[in-house]
Amino acid sequence: MTHFLATEDKPDGYKLEDILALTRGDLIKRATKIVDDYRPEARHVLNNNIRILSLLTEAIDLATDSTKTLERSLGPSTAGRPRIGQR
Repeated sequence: MTHFLATEDKPDGYKLEDILALTRGDLIKRATKIVDDYRPEARHVLNNNIRILSLLTEAIDLATDSTKTLERSLGPSTAGRPRIGQR
């Protein structure tokens, strides 16, 4: 069972792209707090965060594409009923 994503057992869950977007927003807020800290550790963490933000953006785009593909081909999601895979 997933904790966050919408499934047959958890129809009120979130879409993957929504969780990733919230995570990205939180990371941006954290990164802005260290942007003016020039210690090597802060620079290292900031550089990692920038890379993670890029990867999150790529993941959001992929998840959004999957959602659009399913909606175009199989219609909108309905109360936890899977549109593909084992039922």
